[in-house]
Amino acid sequence: MRLALFEPDIPQNAGALIRLGACLGVGIDLIEPCGFLLGDGKLRRAGMDYVAQAEITRHPSWPAFLETRQGARLVLLTTKGAMRYMDFAFHPGDILLLGRESQGVPDEVHARADARLRIPMRPGLRSLNVAQAGAIALAEGLRQTAGFP
Repeated sequence: MRLALFEPDIPQNAGALIRLGACLGVGIDLIEPCGFLLGDGKLRRAGMDYVAQAEITRHPSWPAFLETRQGARLVLLTTKGAMRYMDFAFHPGDILLLGRESQGVPDEVHARADARLRIPMRPGLRSLNVAQAGAIALAEGLRQTAGFP
């Protein structure tokens, strides 16, 4: 299982997800362009010394990322998803895709997803922090597939 960050724009969230990936042995795909420099101090602070432990693959663009997919299912976390994440049957090779904090993902990316999942929330609230949403869905995926270290 992997976490893919589509054009992330907040370095602290990217750092937190990189740290999560390092701790749980989950690879991270950074789909550029990012809204920050990858050497950003905020990214380093959020990722702490875990960045060196993480398996990070940088992709210069969405098309470049798609070329490396190799048949893995692309599972998009979105507030527009029809299925709740806990009702989805995860596979070990799934790629969990997280959109930009400011805009989510464009329609083209939505259309390429094999599944679109949402995290249920109280009515009237828009969304969770992207790092929290990623952690919630990843934990369920690893639980279902016995993928925790």
